[in-house]
Amino acid sequence: MADQLGTSRGARHAVVVGGSIAGLLAARVLAEHAQRVTIVERDRFPDEPGPRAGVPQGQHTHVLLEGGQLALEQLLPGVVEELREQGSPRVGMPEDVVQWQGGRWFRRTATTSSLLTGTRPRLEHLIRRRVLADPRIGTVQGTEAVGLLGDAGRVRGVLLRERGAGGETRTLEADLVVDASGRGSQAPQWLSAIGAEPPHEETIETGLAYATRLYRDGSEGSGADCLGYFVVPNPEQTYGGVVMPVEDGRCLVTLSGLRGDEPPTDEEAFEDFAKRLPHPILHDWLTRAEGESPVRGFRRTANVRRRYDRPGRRPAGFLATGDALCTFNPIYGQGMAVAAIGAVALRDALADRRRTPTTLRVQRALFHASKQAWDISAGSDKSMPGATGNAMGSRALDRPAAWYLQRVQDRYTGDPVVGRAFRSVLALVNPVTVLFAPRIARAVLFEPVPPTPAEPPLRREADAA
Repeated sequence: MADQLGTSRGARHAVVVGGSIAGLLAARVLAEHAQRVTIVERDRFPDEPGPRAGVPQGQHTHVLLEGGQLALEQLLPGVVEELREQGSPRVGMPEDVVQWQGGRWFRRTATTSSLLTGTRPRLEHLIRRRVLADPRIGTVQGTEAVGLLGDAGRVRGVLLRERGAGGETRTLEADLVVDASGRGSQAPQWLSAIGAEPPHEETIETGLAYATRLYRDGSEGSGADCLGYFVVPNPEQTYGGVVMPVEDGRCLVTLSGLRGDEPPTDEEAFEDFAKRLPHPILHDWLTRAEGESPVRGFRRTANVRRRYDRPGRRPAGFLATGDALCTFNPIYGQGMAVAAIGAVALRDALADRRRTPTTLRVQRALFHASKQAWDISAGSDKSMPGATGNAMGSRALDRPAAWYLQRVQDRYTGDPVVGRAFRSVLALVNPVTVLFAPRIARAVLFEPVPPTPAEPPLRREADAA
């Protein structure tokens, strides 16, 4: 790591604020460049997989997209197989899921992309155990960062306060500080306090809210041969629902609605809310399932992007990553994947011998690692009724792209070739440019919309043939 960013190779101290997945993976990367790395976490890490107050959405449905799986394997080889051994289900798309979107049921053709759908605490615990086994990485737990040390030219550490200790603070010096404190990051205020310029924030807010409950699988007697169900909301049909398997033969069920029509957290009312979906299949599943937890709600679903990548009066030695940099509407399931992809981008930027890894250059690499996910989630949310925010505007250049992408979406429910390409984009495996390959473009521009099942496809196509 070059001095411009804050350390010289193998000689200095880096601090990561936040022990989230993004923070843990950033620490894993930084340990290859700094003499020691300290993770500052306001919670105390549980000894076993379990929820943390600092991850308020941790008990809701999570998926690890294929792009995130590939990135995680680069950083922690063998971790995906270890997750599978611990019971994390692998769900093949579109083969294993009965899915409705835009008025159409998906054909359940052969898997082209897979999700890992185990619980968030299980994944985080496994990553934490692997990362903290490195003797170069230490933690300060039960302590929150409340400010930065330094000035507008350079960050020199963080100001800490033990939780429950009132106003008493202490300093922790560092040559590099990485903010991985999540959606509620206070770093813009910290930067202002040392005379630096906070980043411009871009926001898009649909008012989406969701609620989740853990169930014992309700598939028995349904006649369905699938691992999950997914009803995707759109501007005409704003309710969403998803059933995904987790460990030990259980499933998480998440229902969503927009502001003023949020899913309730009362157990009976929660199940009644599923009747609002465009087909009763998910409600029918609930009537056969056995609830095993309270219903938990979540409301903070805005897309927020902090533009640290733009030039400004900001100090060397400070980076933002994970949700502290860019947070997405959780309904798209991108956050954990982007945390891993961002850590790979950090690794590559620091290891690039052709360019000096200045603070701005590395921050731009982190920004680009999150850009495709932002374009997907924020781009989709712009079209939802009642969406607000300062990033709602569109350019004339966006209109033909939106027209083309709508034609892609019309076809990917029933065309396996278009579906494979689009699914690889949504999974953050391939760039959007794969949708313009000649074979895909011919289907999108000249071929009719293929037929799709008139009713929910309860069997995989290979089994139904």
